[in-house]
Amino acid sequence: MAIPNFYEKENEDEPCCSDPAIHNDDGMRVCHNCGMVLGRSFVATEKRAYTADEVKNRKRTEPRWRNFGPRTIIGTNSPDAKGVSLQGKKQAMFNRLSKIQGSLVNSLERNFWEARPKINQLAQKLNIPDHILETAWKIYSEVAKQKLTMGRSIDSFVTASLYAGIRIHNFPRLLEEVVDIALLPLRSVHRSLGLVVRNVLPVLNLRYKPISPGPLVFRFGNDLNLSVLVQQKAANMLKTALKHGLKKMGKDPKGLAAAALYIAAKSTAERKTQTEISEIARVTEVTLRTRAKQIKLNI
Repeated sequence: MAIPNFYEKENEDEPCCSDPAIHNDDGMRVCHNCGMVLGRSFVATEKRAYTADEVKNRKRTEPRWRNFGPRTIIGTNSPDAKGVSLQGKKQAMFNRLSKIQGSLVNSLERNFWEARPKINQLAQKLNIPDHILETAWKIYSEVAKQKLTMGRSIDSFVTASLYAGIRIHNFPRLLEEVVDIALLPLRSVHRSLGLVVRNVLPVLNLRYKPISPGPLVFRFGNDLNLSVLVQQKAANMLKTALKHGLKKMGKDPKGLAAAALYIAAKSTAERKTQTEISEIARVTEVTLRTRAKQIKLNI
């Protein structure tokens, strides 16, 4: 029988018996009165510990695993695997072993320890799919191996690697959005992105693709709460204009996508103002009107 997976919830009554006594034993939630296994117990984001008892209850004695570097990390917790407190000599020995293990870690692993949580957090805030995140981490790993981060900001290279992965997979995210979420200067990310494109992507045989206005049409349409019919109409209109001679070289794809949505929504009840569309697309109203005229001439 498969054991159900769900996150641990505190103070939740489980209908297992008349007097449930639910405890966490070896990663399982078990009722000590009836013996029923309720499911796996996952360690999620816990609340902050304030008292000594809370700190003691939340100490982890199991090995901590990483995708890189030493697989098992020697911790400095006082209890052993069974929860029994270590004696003074043994606790001092494990503290010494932990320090020795830390001194054996090279600079590349320390770089990864700092960069991996940052790139995961940034991808989570931007709702980036896992396959793009893996490409971004592959790019950053090559950045660190080439020692491009020496004397430069790790945060900038993390942001540049993630945006390079976005461009490789043609995912509808803008550089301005990534920079705003990362809270970094645009100029610093631009400089790091240039190094990534010149020195890293050729080694990995990855192609830095230009932004396509097609995916941006649906992205901006969802942000503007437009219906699927209007978004599809705008996408077809943009394809027709490109086939009939509209040149997209030298034109910002954001402006083309925004102009197509403006024209498609103008004749419906979902009409949006130029200010609303330009704010979502991050272009000026002048650019929006200019691109709209060019699309109309090529339909």
